[in-house]
Amino acid sequence: MDQDSGVDQAGNEQRAQGGLTDRQREMLDFERTWWQSDEPRDDLIRARFGVSTDEYYVELNQVLDLPGAMEHDPLVVRRFQRRRARRRRTLSTSSNVSQRGVSE
Repeated sequence: MDQDSGVDQAGNEQRAQGGLTDRQREMLDFERTWWQSDEPRDDLIRARFGVSTDEYYVELNQVLDLPGAMEHDPLVVRRFQRRRARRRRTLSTSSNVSQRGVSE
């Protein structure tokens, strides 16, 4: 088997599974179940994915934006969408308050 056919096969497998790689699906599955463990979340992330928590969250946020993520686990994706919206509202509110204070 040449290298090109391996790439094509991996791409076909990824598309067949909603456009997500195994690692991306594992990340969504982890977010659904991590709280059931007695270990700290940061330790679980390092052990399971081999990256720091910062690197994990950067990658997770990219995964959450993929259409296949919603197909794979809509509850997890919607939970993170709500968190993002809340964070944006909080940042927007605090930004508006600080801007009013400067202009007055």
